[in-house]
This record gives sequence, C-alpha cells and structure tokens, in this order.
Amino acid sequence: MDRVIEPKKGLKRKHIYWGIVGVVFIALLVKVIFGSNSSVYRIDAERLTLSTVEEGFFNDYITVIGKVEPISTIYLDAEEGGRVDKLLIEEGAIVKKGDVILRLENRQLYQTILNSEAALAEKENYLRNTKISFETELIQSKRNVLDNEYRLNRKKRSFEQNQALFNDGLISKEDYLQAKEDYEYEQKLLEINKIKSTNDSLMRATSMITLERDLAQMREMLKLVRERIDNLNVKATVDGQLGMLDAEVGQSISQGQRIGQVNVLSNFKVNANIDEHYIDRVKRDLVGLMERNNKIFSMVVKKVYPEVRSGQFRVDLVFDSEMPENIRTGQTYHIKLELGESAKAIMIPRGAFFQSTGGQWI
Repeated sequence: MDRVIEPKKGLKRKHIYWGIVGVVFIALLVKVIFGSNSSVYRIDAERLTLSTVEEGFFNDYITVIGKVEPISTIYLDAEEGGRVDKLLIEEGAIVKKGDVILRLENRQLYQTILNSEAALAEKENYLRNTKISFETELIQSKRNVLDNEYRLNRKKRSFEQNQALFNDGLISKEDYLQAKEDYEYEQKLLEINKIKSTNDSLMRATSMITLERDLAQMREMLKLVRERIDNLNVKATVDGQLGMLDAEVGQSISQGQRIGQVNVLSNFKVNANIDEHYIDRVKRDLVGLMERNNKIFSMVVKKVYPEVRSGQFRVDLVFDSEMPENIRTGQTYHIKLELGESAKAIMIPRGAFFQSTGGQWI
C-alpha cells in the first residue's frame, strides 16, 4: 500500500550557495556605488596641523620678497667698430657723464679720414684755380667791351665826317657807305660783347655757387668722419655705476655691439616675483610696506609685468618718499603688499594649502 512522502524542512545546500553569492554581489555593488563618496580621509598625525579659528580684523596683504635694482639702466653700444686699445675704467666703478670708459682703434677709419682730407684739398685747389680763371675771363671780357667802345667812338666820328663830306660831294659814295658799315658793325659787336659779358658773369656766379656748395658738403663730410674718430672713445652717457663691461684689450668690437651698461643710482626700485593667483588683484599704485632697522618705509607698485613664468609674475616697486640708508643693488627685502583695506572676518592661519588652492577652500 502506498504512503504520502512529506518534503524535508530546512535550508538545502543549494539555497546556502546562492545566498552566499547574493551577499557577495550586494557587497560589491555597495562598494562600487558608495566607495568614491566616502567621507573618511586618513592622514598621518605628523602631517596634521591644528589651528584656532577666530574673529577679528583681516589685513588683506601678501608678503613678497623683492630684490633691489637700479631705477634705470643705460646700455653702452659701440657707435664705431674697432679693436679695444685701452680700458680706462673698471667694472663697478662710479662714472660721470662724459667719462671715457675704453678706447677703440680703427685703422680703416683713419685711412678714410686721410682720403677725405686729400679729396677736400684737391677740391679746394680746383676751386681756387677756377676762381682765378673766372677772374681772368672777367677782366678779358671787360677789356673786350672797352675796346669795342673805343673803336665804336672812332668809327662814329669817321662816319659823321664822311657823311658831311658825302653830302658836300667831296667823297665818293663808296667811301661813305664803307664808313657807315664800319660804324654799324662796331655797334652790333659792342652789343654782342655786352651780352656775352653778362652771360659769362651769370655762368661764373652759378658755377662758383655750385663749387662752394660741393666744397661745403665735403667739409661737412670730413667733419662727420672726424667725429667718428671721437666715437672710438666709448663714454658714459649718464652719471652712475659701471655695472657691466664686456670688453678686453685686443678684442674686436663690431659697430652697434653692446659692451656694457651704466646703472643710474639716483634712485632704486625693488623687483619682486608674485604668485600668479594674485595677478588680477595686483595693480599699479598699490602700497607696500617694508621694515628695516625698526623703521617702516612706504613703497608703491610702479609697473606690473604681464608675463607669467613658472607660476609667477613680476612687479617693480619704488619708494614713495624716503629710502633706507646704505641701500645697495642686489639686497633683498620682505615687503607687505596691501591688496585691500582691513575688514572684520573669520580668520585662520595661512598654511601650505594656500599655494595649491589660492585660498578658495581649505
């Protein structure tokens, strides 16, 4: 006789297996979804800085390090090329305007001057000979006119006498006509000689003006060439300090080559590098303060350079009034550059985070 078989109660093995698989899957899913949004950040205790947050007046400034530079630099370029013959002033010396720093030698330039002087002497000699020739021709022209006038007077008297004799029937008509023709010929010849004398005078005057102008130009050219000799003396163009001199005795210098610089020491400026995060806030005329020997000196931003290099940009600051004593080129100063007015705010000490966040978040 058949009997009913009841199903077994409890978990079967396959149910346990699929349960484990489901739990692992859910755990992985939770990690994928929520793992990147974890609010826990682990850090070594040694790297953790604790600071007090407090309320007070916030002075909006940054501290920058600046280097003292001359207020301006005048560069020395060789106006003439040549070989360095002598160094008269050493690098670093104080110079006055007009002091000869070094002397160049240029034999080709000397030869050019000799050639110009020879050409000028030849032109002057030609001008003198031309003047003498013109004077001789002028005298001869005047003498020709004078001779014509003399002969004309004689021909006139002869014509008048022959005319009277012809009217009285004492001479032939041929003698009368010959005397008349001689008189008229001398008249026309005198007119021609006068015109020639006038034209010759005008031509001589024009030629002399041209020669004098050419001679003046040659003298001016020779003057300029001689001035080039003076340019072989490289001089200081302003009072200051010879900051750099790139020349040695015997060295060949090309025309226009930069050979040195003079630093103007009548005033100084401070050049500072500032993080690029502040490039939109740093403007001209911003005030900076620096302390030296327990004394505060005021400065203003004179120039902001737009180029950003290695994450920094440059500014030039000048002293607003008084300068520190014994200030020297190359010294460094710490300057508090005021970016805005003081205001009440919640403050924390500045940390290393500021370099990477720019103060936008902590």
